[in-house]
Amino acid sequence: MAVFGLDPGLVAVIFVILAVIVISVLLSFFPIMLWISALASGVRVGIITLFAMRLRRVVPSRIVNPLIKATKAGLGLSINQLESHFLAGGNVDRVVNALIAAQRANIPLPFERAAAIDLAGRDVLQAVQMSVNPKVIETPIVSAVAKDGIEVKVRARVTVRANIDRLVGGAGEDTIIARIGEGIVSTVGSSNSHKDVLENPDKISRTVLEKGLDAGTAFEILSIDIADVDVGKNIGAHLQTEQAEADKKIAQAKAEERRAMAVAQEQENKAKVVEMEARVVESESQVPLAMAEALRSGKLGVMDYLNMKNIEADTSMRSSLGDSTDPKNK
Repeated sequence: MAVFGLDPGLVAVIFVILAVIVISVLLSFFPIMLWISALASGVRVGIITLFAMRLRRVVPSRIVNPLIKATKAGLGLSINQLESHFLAGGNVDRVVNALIAAQRANIPLPFERAAAIDLAGRDVLQAVQMSVNPKVIETPIVSAVAKDGIEVKVRARVTVRANIDRLVGGAGEDTIIARIGEGIVSTVGSSNSHKDVLENPDKISRTVLEKGLDAGTAFEILSIDIADVDVGKNIGAHLQTEQAEADKKIAQAKAEERRAMAVAQEQENKAKVVEMEARVVESESQVPLAMAEALRSGKLGVMDYLNMKNIEADTSMRSSLGDSTDPKNK
């Protein structure tokens, strides 16, 4: 019998296609296989709940599969807890795995704390694993100087265990490494000689470990082992050499300053001598004028003038006789 004048075979194909489309749409909104898998695992979840997850843009498999694992492990979690954590941006599967690992290791870890750790950006599963199997952190080479001025290079290995209670808000590995480096510098710096550090490297471990460097961090320090100790440069001698070089330059600068002052003083004295000689010459040039004026005015007689010339000649002769450098006196 034809429907709307169509061939019965064609009508059957259309019905099959429509049925497949309807079933596909229903299965996309109603995850039947996931619901059956949950029921087979003993997880009571309604098909309407799974449909509501679709409407809330929650992937049902990311909730139901972890819930199946939690139920099998006897954790007693609810679907609302897992869904709220998923909507908050958390990794539900990782949280459930961490809870199962903590239960097996007999570590008290409630779901709320695990969810808070996961939302804080930390790997809660790795934290649980680190609580069971401590992690070894190797510090970079730390350079410190003993009191004798010798540089000592130290590298340490720190064994830490995650502290579940301080994972939220606790400092990370970088803080541990920085504090260990500070402790090494302080311990080496308080040593009288670098030989004391080389002879007793465990002194560094004991001193640093006693300071409680894990306070406020997400880890608990179990041990600090010195992996390597090397002797570096003689920092004290290097500093003394630089200080001596600086003192030398300062002394040279001061000597140059004194020399310049001496040269300036010498030039000033020469200028004064030249000035005095000029004044003497000027004064001597006034003598003939004064004598001429005295002769004109009658204050000086001719005989007085001749007597003065005789005295000058006698004085000049006596000076020449007393001069040992004069060739005539030899």
